[in-house]
Amino acid sequence: MKHIIAVIVENKSGVLTRIAGLFSRRSFNIDSLSVGATDNPDYSRMTISVQGDRDVLEQVIKQLSKLINVRELAIIKVSVDRESRSEVMQIVNIFRAKIIDVSQRSMIIEVTGDEEKVEAIIQLLRQFGIKELARTGKVSMVRGTRVIKV
Repeated sequence: MKHIIAVIVENKSGVLTRIAGLFSRRSFNIDSLSVGATDNPDYSRMTISVQGDRDVLEQVIKQLSKLINVRELAIIKVSVDRESRSEVMQIVNIFRAKIIDVSQRSMIIEVTGDEEKVEAIIQLLRQFGIKELARTGKVSMVRGTRVIKV
């Protein structure tokens, strides 16, 4: 089965070698490897295509999660009115998130961090009404190809 793993990594010397070494130690052949820039110069995106058994891939993903700092990104559109706007802004500040767009009836918030941090802010914002939510870090299946976002 073909698997595609997408990983956001820090732009540091030796990251590519460490990740490629992880695959070779597991006797896992990389079919293709692509590294590209992101909008943040501190991070790059690695896309790795591999063929192999699902169980071995699960082990590689677990090891990969230990090897690099895993961060999630969530974009959350929240309903607000005059009364709730300041409370939402306080929550955003506490979580060191960013307000990236504001309208009379909604705010769009960007938050990065570990899975627990992202989940915690989502739970707090649910009381105001989440209109839209986009989040990285979850495993999904796309037409038989496994896409892992870390």
